[in-house]
Amino acid sequence: MATFSIQNFGCRATDADAASVRHQLVSQGLTLIDEHSRADVVVLNTCTVTAAADAQARDTVRKIHRANPAARIVVTGCYAQRAPEEVASMPGVSWVIGNSHQSEISNVIAESGGPGAIGGSAGRAGALIHLSEIQSDAMSLARGPAKILTGDIFAQGSLSAPTGLVAGDRTRPILKIQDGCDNRCSYCVIPFVRGNSRSLGPDTVIEQVRALVVGCTKEGAKEIVLSGINLGSYGRDLSPRAELAAVVRRILDETELEQLRFSSIEPQDVTEDFVGLVASSHRIAPHFHVPLQSGSNRILRAMRRWYRAEHYAERMKLIRAALPDAGIGADVIVGFPGESDEDFAATVELIERLPFTYLHVFSFSPRPGTEAEKFAAPAPGHIVRERARALRSLSERKSAEFRASRAGCRMRALTLNRAGETWTEALTGNYLKVRIAGLHPANEWHDVQLTGSATDVAVSPSPLSLHSSGGFS
Repeated sequence: MATFSIQNFGCRATDADAASVRHQLVSQGLTLIDEHSRADVVVLNTCTVTAAADAQARDTVRKIHRANPAARIVVTGCYAQRAPEEVASMPGVSWVIGNSHQSEISNVIAESGGPGAIGGSAGRAGALIHLSEIQSDAMSLARGPAKILTGDIFAQGSLSAPTGLVAGDRTRPILKIQDGCDNRCSYCVIPFVRGNSRSLGPDTVIEQVRALVVGCTKEGAKEIVLSGINLGSYGRDLSPRAELAAVVRRILDETELEQLRFSSIEPQDVTEDFVGLVASSHRIAPHFHVPLQSGSNRILRAMRRWYRAEHYAERMKLIRAALPDAGIGADVIVGFPGESDEDFAATVELIERLPFTYLHVFSFSPRPGTEAEKFAAPAPGHIVRERARALRSLSERKSAEFRASRAGCRMRALTLNRAGETWTEALTGNYLKVRIAGLHPANEWHDVQLTGSATDVAVSPSPLSLHSSGGFS
C-alpha cells in the first residue's frame, strides 16, 4: 500500500487545511507515516507570509529530494498559490496545487495512476501532463516537470466544510470556520492567496464541532480551536448575516464540547461584548491573541491598520479587567519601511505597559504585489535583528513575570502529545505550557497547581471530568 507524509508550515488556518488533506489521502487508500524519507508521496502545505517562510519551504523540498529522490513531492498552500512557476521549477516537485484547488489533491494523485502506481523513479515526474489553469506564460510552464493546478482564488464561492480529521491529528483539533480577508494591510500578501472573506454556515459549524467531540481522537476532542484568517469577520458574508458570538453561544448550548479556544482575532473585534462572552463561561479558554504589529501610530497608518495604539491599549485593558488570569499574545513586525528609532521606542513602550503574556516577533519582509513592496527600503538588517532580539527578550521577561504571578493558582490543564521520561506536557486555558509529573495519555484534563516554574507543577493523582474541573481559577 502506498504511503504519504505531510508537513504543515504557517498559521492555524493552514494547519486545518493540512488536516483535510490528510483525510483526503487516507480516504484514497494511502497510509500516513511520519518520515518523509520513507514516504511515496510527501505533501508540503506552505506559508508565504514572509520571505523566510518561502525559503523554509524551498529548503525542505531540497532536503526531502536528497533523502528520498523517489518521492513524489506535492507542494500546496499559500506559497504554491502565489508563485506556482517558482515552486514547479524545483527538482523533486511533482505537483504544485494552489489553495484554489486544494480539495482536488487526492483526485490528482489518483489520476496519475492511483496509490498502487505512485512508487517508482523520480524521473516519472517528467512525463506528467500539464494541468495548469494559469493563463500567463502557459508554454513555459508546460516545459517544466511538475503538474501545476491552481486558479483565481477570488473566484471561490462559500467556504466548504472540512473533509474530516484522522488519526495523527493534534489533540486540540483546529476547526477553520472562516477563510480569506477583506482588509488590505499594506504589507500582507495573504488576501491575494486566500481571497475574500468566506464563512462556514452556523449549522455546519455545529455539525463539525459535534463530529470532532465524538470522533477526532480516541475519546473525542475535549478542546477545539476556532480559526480563521480574519476570525472576527466570521459570518458577515453569509445570508442571512451571522456573528461569531452567536455561533459560539450555539456551540456552548448545542454541543458537549468541554473547552473552546479562539485563534488570532483583530483588535477592532475585541469588543466589550466579546470579552464578556469569553468571561461568561469556563468552557471558553481565557486566551486572546490580538495582532499589534506596531506601537507607533505613524507606522500603523503606513501599514493601513484600522486602529491606533491608544485604541489597542484600551482593548487590552478591557481584557485584563474582565479576566485577570487571561493569556494575551500579539504579533509584532519590526523593520517596517520607515520605522525610525522613535517608532520602535513607541512599540517597546506600549508593550512594556500592556499586560502581554507572550509575543510573536516578525522581521518585515516585502511581499510581491503588496503596497509595502514599493515603499522605501526597510531598516538595515543589523538594526532589524537588534530590534527583533530586543522584543523577543522583552517577550521572555513578560512571559516569566506572568508565569510567576500565577504561582499558587489551581487550574485544569489538557495533556498534549509530548512527554519526557518523568513528565507529560499539558496546556492550561490561559495558554501556559506546563510539565506535570508522570506519564499520562494525551487529551486528559488534570488539576494542576502552578508554582511559577515551567517544570514544577503539582498534579492531581487522576484525570478530571468536565464537571469536576470547571471551578478552578
